[in-house]
Amino acid sequence: MKKSQIRPDYPERSDDPLHEVNMEVNGELITRNVSPRILLADFIRHHLGLTGTHVGCEHGVCGCCTVIIDGRAARSCLTFAVQADGSKIRTVESLAQDDGSLHPLQEAFKESHALQCGFCTPGFLMSIVSQLEETEGEIDLSEDGIRVMLSGNLCRCTGYQNIVKAVQSAAKRMYKTN
Repeated sequence: MKKSQIRPDYPERSDDPLHEVNMEVNGELITRNVSPRILLADFIRHHLGLTGTHVGCEHGVCGCCTVIIDGRAARSCLTFAVQADGSKIRTVESLAQDDGSLHPLQEAFKESHALQCGFCTPGFLMSIVSQLEETEGEIDLSEDGIRVMLSGNLCRCTGYQNIVKAVQSAAKRMYKTN
């Protein structure tokens, strides 16, 4: 994350006492004072200006707000920012390389036409990346296995077939298999 992307403390609109949180977001150490009520999704979007994390249902059902916290996918709309104190967080912005090249999964989504409106895409990307990295290739990459992998995210546009193809393609690239 570039320093220019980090916003100064976003004004709190609550009478709650503020709590200091320290975390690493996309490789950058962050310290902010936040209300104990602010959700991690709102912290990421409003305090840090990282708008790739989307908020859909606000109930943890749709998966649009998925980020990676300490190596595991998590719903940022169900997590308070204070709960993430001391954690390492990755958002969809962390996937692109410094040279502008895309992550293998992003490239596969692009090539496979695995998105339409794109609203759900950041959540899918973070959920899938987490699972692919966590399992290091020891995962069921059959169509049924991938559909189970995708089951925590909802898309209203695609029908999922091209997303399945994108995951298979990305896994081949990431694990360098045929």
